[in-house]
Amino acid sequence: MGDQDLSQLKIDKTAAVFRPVRRKRLFYSGIVVVAIIAVIVLALNGVFSPAAKVETAHVTLMYPSQGFTVLNASGYVVAQRKAAVASKVTGRLVSLSVEEGSRVKTGQIIAKLENDDLLASRNQAAGNLGVARHNLEQAKSELHEATVSYNRNKELLTHGYISQAEYDVSEARYKKATAAVAAADASVSAFEAALRGAEVAYDYTLIRAPFDAVVLTKNADVGDIVTPIGAAADAKAAVVTIADMDSLLVEVDVSESNIRMVKNGQPCEIQLDALPDVRFSGKVHMIVPTADRTKATIMVKIGFTEKDSRVLPEMSAKVAFLSREVKPGEEKPLAAVASSAIVSRNGKSVVYVLREKRAAEVVVAVGKQLGDMTEIVEGVKPGDTVVLQPPETMRNGVKVRIPEK
Repeated sequence: MGDQDLSQLKIDKTAAVFRPVRRKRLFYSGIVVVAIIAVIVLALNGVFSPAAKVETAHVTLMYPSQGFTVLNASGYVVAQRKAAVASKVTGRLVSLSVEEGSRVKTGQIIAKLENDDLLASRNQAAGNLGVARHNLEQAKSELHEATVSYNRNKELLTHGYISQAEYDVSEARYKKATAAVAAADASVSAFEAALRGAEVAYDYTLIRAPFDAVVLTKNADVGDIVTPIGAAADAKAAVVTIADMDSLLVEVDVSESNIRMVKNGQPCEIQLDALPDVRFSGKVHMIVPTADRTKATIMVKIGFTEKDSRVLPEMSAKVAFLSREVKPGEEKPLAAVASSAIVSRNGKSVVYVLREKRAAEVVVAVGKQLGDMTEIVEGVKPGDTVVLQPPETMRNGVKVRIPEK
């Protein structure tokens, strides 16, 4: 092999050096393009944009009546018939037959005081009355006999069959028997009065319910000394406190400037703090004809349309005064949101729900208008947080920031 052949065996290094460089350039160029596209996508989705400052509100359960409420007020449930039942006499409590929550009827015996002495006095008075009545019957019998003898002797004296002395004796006997009957009759009346007095004194030791009611509190226990004035040490004046549950009304204070919005018979809706998910129908029962000058308010009493055993005295209550009656179908709450949170996007109603500091676009189905609120039939649920007055530039997934209050 000659020198010419050896020269042809040289390796061409140009192709080996420059071909990999072109491939690397293409690879890095592709990465750059992908990165640029990703940045553009993220930018379009607001990743690099500052968080939008927005106001928010919650989707709430709203009663239709809130759309025609003219005034709201707060107060308490108060029994109009309430009594602290006590005794008229001082004595030791020996029996108590009720407790908190017990229902009592008019005249029912609630408690008893120690009364053995009064029971003995009553029995004695009853015995004395019995003796007096027997004495009256005896006196009447003697009067009858004396009357017969007197009339007979009068007739015999007329015909001269008896002497004047015999007649005078029969006449005196007749008058004496008549007086004895009058005295016995008066004695019976006196002993009847004494018995009634003993019975009244005995009855004072039996503490009775003055009207149909429910026992609210028990203020004394068996063994306590009960006195009508409660001045003695460790003595109790009232045994129990009762209230007529049929007399429950809600009492609220309405400012003088708003009392013009209230009138007798006006429909109302009552909400109790103890039963937040229930609305009770009611009407204005009375506007008390006097003002409290210290608070510049007037008391208004609202009655319940229907009685409910869950309503108890002294419960906190909120009252909505309505412009009209609640119609059938308006008793149940509806999911609602502020109307300013609903916007139109591509012909659809949407709201922006706050999820992990981003606004998620949600299509909703809307219902009736409830004042400044709108019913939400479908799309979001009560408790969701939505953006109020979302701007036209807001898009799905944009970061949002709630200003601190």
